[in-house]
Amino acid sequence: MRELSLDRLRTLVAIADLGSFAQAARQLNLAPPTISLHVAELESRVGATLLTRNRQQVRPTAIGETLLARARRLLADADLALDEVRSQVEGRSGRVRLGASTGAIAHLLPQALEQLRLTHPGIDVQVQVLTSQASLAHLREGVLDIALVALPQVAGKGIALTPWRRDPILAYVPADWQPPARVTPAWLGQRALILNDSSTQLSRVTGEWFAAAGLFPEPRIELNYNDAIKSLVGAGYGATLLPQEGEAAQLDRRIVRRPLRPGLWRQLGIACREGPIEQATARVLEALQGVRQ
Repeated sequence: MRELSLDRLRTLVAIADLGSFAQAARQLNLAPPTISLHVAELESRVGATLLTRNRQQVRPTAIGETLLARARRLLADADLALDEVRSQVEGRSGRVRLGASTGAIAHLLPQALEQLRLTHPGIDVQVQVLTSQASLAHLREGVLDIALVALPQVAGKGIALTPWRRDPILAYVPADWQPPARVTPAWLGQRALILNDSSTQLSRVTGEWFAAAGLFPEPRIELNYNDAIKSLVGAGYGATLLPQEGEAAQLDRRIVRRPLRPGLWRQLGIACREGPIEQATARVLEALQGVRQ
């Protein structure tokens, strides 16, 4: 059984609104015989007369009125669907799925999201808290559209990975420890430490920094939540190494922040799938570039 054609329904609505086959043909830019054919096909499909014709005007029958009410809703829904799709194609709306670490989400992503809200308020960014490796895995599986990851990483086939930011890693130390102006591995390695756990790129980077000085300290605790780590530093539980991440200079007065000697950096990259991308994703990438160093 053939489905009802939206074009035929649109013709029926135009005739009913204008009261004339000829005027409907002009409005729809169709030949008059085509208009008549559309009506004939609809009437054949439903098995009943839909319009009554006289010399003055064309009016819908009772069955025609029933079909017209449904046709108007169907056509409105179809137009709305096209408008929504067109809005996404043009980058005015859409959903973008992004994965990042807690540090990037807390201190870097808000800047991009604020700018995006001002320029493209119809784009919805759904954020997931993930490690860099988990973000890349989700990206390859099609679960994410963008991933903010710590470098270096092996992106894998089909994934484009570009550098984004380079932030200094600093020592966060309880103020009453009276740290030197620049903290060295030797000084820090003799003290209680709170570090990121071994699943993170930051753990590898800081471990190499200590190892270059021949030190392999054991932390008191390993965490992945940087703000929780800072709270423990403020309580005097230990010191830590964390990227600055563009955060405001204001710190807990119980914590002092010191550069390292030798210096250490945390590099971040932006990953997305290779090839054409949706306009909404492109808009989010543009906003992220706005907080690039």
